[in-house]
Amino acid sequence: MQTDPSQSLSPSTHAGGGTVVGLWRYPVKSMLGEELNASEVTERGLVGDRQFAIVDAATGKVAGAKNPRKWGNFFDFRAAYVEPPQAGSKLPAVRLTLPDGTTALSDQPHLPQILSEELGREVVLAQARGEGEPSGATAEEYWPDMEGLDHRDTVTEWQMPPGTLFDMAVVHLLTTATIERLHALYPDGRFEARRFRPNIVVATDPDEQGFVENDWIGHTVAIGNEVRLRISGPCPRCVMTTLPQGDLPRDVGILRTAAQHNQVHVGVYADVIAGGTIRRGDPVTLA
Repeated sequence: MQTDPSQSLSPSTHAGGGTVVGLWRYPVKSMLGEELNASEVTERGLVGDRQFAIVDAATGKVAGAKNPRKWGNFFDFRAAYVEPPQAGSKLPAVRLTLPDGTTALSDQPHLPQILSEELGREVVLAQARGEGEPSGATAEEYWPDMEGLDHRDTVTEWQMPPGTLFDMAVVHLLTTATIERLHALYPDGRFEARRFRPNIVVATDPDEQGFVENDWIGHTVAIGNEVRLRISGPCPRCVMTTLPQGDLPRDVGILRTAAQHNQVHVGVYADVIAGGTIRRGDPVTLA
């Protein structure tokens, strides 16, 4: 991401970790997901996360909130499993809540027709392929005309990692210190974790201020007694963060603040090096 180096990073300190205060899973890519108290974690992230996506039947491209000019607001849809998915077992059905409040199940025969009518294009619901298989999944992203972005007022394409429907990595982690720093920089903005769709929200100590997870990159994070994550890099943000979501209003200032002060990054990506179960309240430490 391109930005003025003098503005690229706000002050941050090396953090020692914190406590898990939020866990989120998103069964269908780009739709609102479900908040959890606990989740199994495997090498593919939180079990059941981003295992389905809406695909444009005409182009084969994954649809989503990254291109709202084409697809509208995917955050008007919500997805949740009818029962908790288990590692190594067939995924349960997903209950989709539509913009008008009605529901449909991922395994019902007429779901493609229902979704196509809602979205105004012929679509199907696709599931992620097996590990190591080519993803076959290409997605589009609209870049608003905003200083600090790699592209401006254009649409780009990218291919997802093999066998997955993730953008770049299987886990996204965000600290409360970063949310608080962004709010301090733009007090009129409603900076809440749900805008950024993290899997794991970590509450840091009060003396940990700034974009603390920037300093975690390249380190291993231990969560509870079992899970170990390798922080692989920063999470670049996009137009999704500006969209209305429930009672959160549309606000381009959310993305602009990240672009001006942290190279468009909010949170970090991670790979799983040891799986297990994570729970709200688990301690988070840098190993």
